[in-house]
Order: sequence, then structure tokens, then C-alpha cells
Amino acid sequence: MRLIFALPLMAMLLAGTSTLANEMKIGLQDDLDGLDPVKSRTFVGEVVFKSLCDSLVDVGQDLQAKPELASKWSWNSDMTELTMTLFPNLTFHDGSPINAQAVKANLDRAITQPDSMRKSELQSIDSVSVIDDLNFKIKLKRPDPTLLPQLSNRAGMMVAPAHFDTAVTAPVCSGPYKFVSRQQNYSISLEKFQNYRDAADYHFDKVTFMIMPDTTVRLANLRSGGLDMLERLAPSDIPSVKSDANLQLAAITSVGYQGLTINVGNGSGGKSPLGKDKRVRQALQLAIDKDAINQVVGAGTFEPAQQPFTSVSPFHNTAIKVSEHNVEKAKALLAEAGTPKVSFEMIYANSTTSDQIAQMIQAMGAEAGFDIKLHAVEFTTMLTQAQSGDFDTVLTGWSGRYDPDGNIHQFLACKDSLNYAGYCNSQVTGDLDKAKVEGNFDARKKLYDDAQNIIQDDLPIIYLYHQPWPFVLSKKIHGFQPLPTGLISLKGVTKDD
Repeated sequence: MRLIFALPLMAMLLAGTSTLANEMKIGLQDDLDGLDPVKSRTFVGEVVFKSLCDSLVDVGQDLQAKPELASKWSWNSDMTELTMTLFPNLTFHDGSPINAQAVKANLDRAITQPDSMRKSELQSIDSVSVIDDLNFKIKLKRPDPTLLPQLSNRAGMMVAPAHFDTAVTAPVCSGPYKFVSRQQNYSISLEKFQNYRDAADYHFDKVTFMIMPDTTVRLANLRSGGLDMLERLAPSDIPSVKSDANLQLAAITSVGYQGLTINVGNGSGGKSPLGKDKRVRQALQLAIDKDAINQVVGAGTFEPAQQPFTSVSPFHNTAIKVSEHNVEKAKALLAEAGTPKVSFEMIYANSTTSDQIAQMIQAMGAEAGFDIKLHAVEFTTMLTQAQSGDFDTVLTGWSGRYDPDGNIHQFLACKDSLNYAGYCNSQVTGDLDKAKVEGNFDARKKLYDDAQNIIQDDLPIIYLYHQPWPFVLSKKIHGFQPLPTGLISLKGVTKDD
């Protein structure tokens, strides 16, 4: 499968293809599942949307909400009504106005559409009402400190209402670049939207995202001039990039994680010993040497993880320590569970890094009595299988949100949108639901701590590491600032002729 991706890209490399000064070519590790923000599940979708679909609010390097489509906002005294004001004279890519009526249509769709992936993110909204063309009010069922962070991402992205039905393949959005075409598993092409409010700050006439799962191919294309930039450099290539006078490394700590999600109740996959018995899952975690993954695959950049919140988050629980690597204890737990030998399949996206991690887990697991069959698939196929429950374990991660709710609720609350594990614990869901609306920091953190104490025992997700976001750019590129979210903003970015 990797050869299918690599051949046309290597042909491009061998042909000596170079990019034009007014074109930006960016190498992505994965393909998107679709181009509709309401239905999107992939991180790379967010990367593309950053250039294609503006949100109501934005998030900068300081992880604070700031104006994007909305120029200002205010809360009522009990934090149950959010009134927002749009910038005037905004238009979608088809020329239709971005007004309060369009915002209402987008939020209503995200809340009510049956296949919306944004429902849980906006579940606190009771109604959206139009005040006038530029002003609208969001009424909540209860206070929700997570709402603004959600509106800075896909839940707050605006699509022209006349094009809702075709958004998944041909979105008409509101960002600095508009959609031109997509070749699945190969490329996505955008062109500059000349009527964008800050058009003067965007210096490329064309932006092309190239899908290149193989990190070696991405880096080779960057060096040959076939790319201007790549995301998610393989850690083993960092020394080589640093020593290359024609390249520049821009890295930043992420707010996300990578982990192994275990099917404990999502369809037939949850009926295996691994899914049914937490002792088997605990044994698997003990068999995995997270620091070895950090050193061998991450070259010391993959901070070992035990929870969804990074050490830079105020909600990080310092009492939760990274699990020890203990093969003998893992064997003892399997014997106690009556399953000294356990077989299961691990699916993962066919990228170089995922392949290396999967092979390491397979070898580590074998030492304790686990027979792990590896199955590399296309990224979108992996998501489809995870959503349907057609898996035992899936090696995947999350780009992260600056509010803690975005890193835990939708993955571990009962029947939530990204709960691939099928995990359901009423106490955990209750704590996470309460944390969503708790305004006091100490009280909110305790709710997350209480939920995590249960999650650490049940282990529907084995957290592996907190990844950095390493970007590599040609020396011809200037003005790029990496974001902790891993997204790519082209505002102010230029390229030498």
C-alpha cells in the first residue's frame, strides 16, 4: 500500500519538480476523510481547514481565544448566554454574506444533523437566535466554559448554507483560500480568495497539500524542491534537517497525545479477553516500554504519557505516574485473568512512525504473552473501522485542545462521538459532564482527577506519548510561526523568488 503512495511522488521528485514563488506546497502525513467541518474527524482535515474555513474565534500561540469571524463577544451574568458580533462585510467564497442568519444555519446544522461529529462539542447549546445581520445570541442549557474553545475549531467553522449538501466534496467556506480540487490520497488544491478581509496578509496565489504517508518521501521532496514545507517530521531525521543549510526546523510542544484505543464495548470487537477484562489491558500496558518508544522512535522527543493532558496543562494530574515496564507483572496479571496467551489485532494508519511504533508494541507484547497481529490501512479506512467497532485495538491519537474537555469527553463519555472504545462508565460520564459546566478551576480539576482515577484502572485507552509538532520548511520560506495545536497558519508567510 505504501508503494502506491510513493511511486507518483518519487516520480515527481525524480523529474525535479519545483514550486512557483506564488505557490505553497505542503506535505501531509495522512489523507482527509472529507472536507465538511461538521463531519470531519481527521487532524489533517483541521490543517487544511485552517486555510479554507474560518471559525468564529481563533486561537494563537498563547492558546487564548481571539477574534476571527466574530469581532467581539460577551456573556451574561450567569454565563448562559453568549452574544457575538461579526465583522461587517464578510462573504463566503461564493459571494454570499457571512451574517448572523448564516451562523445560525451552521450551528443548527452541527447540532441536529444525524451524522454530525460536532454534536457533543455543542451539546450545551439550547438555541441560536438572530438579533440583526451582525449580531446573534447563543443560549445555553447550562454554563459551559468549553464553548469558546469549541467555536475556535470545526464546530465554529462556517460553510455557505447554499452548499451544505456538497460540503464533504466541494466546500464553500470563508477562509483565506478557496477550494479548487481534490485527488483522494494524492492532493488538495486551493486558490487565494481575493475578497478575504485580510487578503493582503496572504501571499500565495495557490496552496497545494500533497498526501505523503512516508516520511522519507516527504523529506526527499522538500529537499528536491517539490515541497516548500512538511508537517510531522520523523524524529530520527531531526539531526539531518538541523545540519542542512537549505532547510529550517520549526518545532513546538503539542497539546495532544498518541495512544492505543482498546475496543471494550463497540460492536463485536469488544468481546475479546482484551476487551472484557481490565486485567488483560493492564497487563498490556505493563508490557509496553513507553520510554523505549520515546528513545527509539521519538529520538527523545516523545514525552511518555499516562493521561490525555500534557505536563503544560494546568489540568495535568501529577499524581498519575507513567506506567512502569514490567514483563513479569504483566505475565502474572494474564495468569490471574486465566488467559496466559492473548491474541488480538492492532490496526493503524500506514505512516512510517506508526509502523515503527506498532512493531515495537508487537515485540514488547510478545515477551509477556500477547500475540499481536498488525494491520496497516489507509488513514480514512482506519477511522471508518474505529467508528464502526470493526477492530480490537487501534493505534491513533488526538491533536489536542487547549481546554481539557476537548481531550477527554468525546473519547470516554458514554456513547460520545469519538468514543471508539465503546467505553461507558456512569461515574466517569457524570464527572466529565459536570466538568464541562464547572466554572471554578479547583472544583473542575477535581472532577477530571476523579474521572481519571477510574479510567486509569479500566484502561480503555493506553496513553503512549505526547508528541511535538516538528515542521520543516525550505530556507526560502519566511514568517512561519508554529502553533501548539499543530495547525498551519499561512498568514504573513512569504517565499523568496
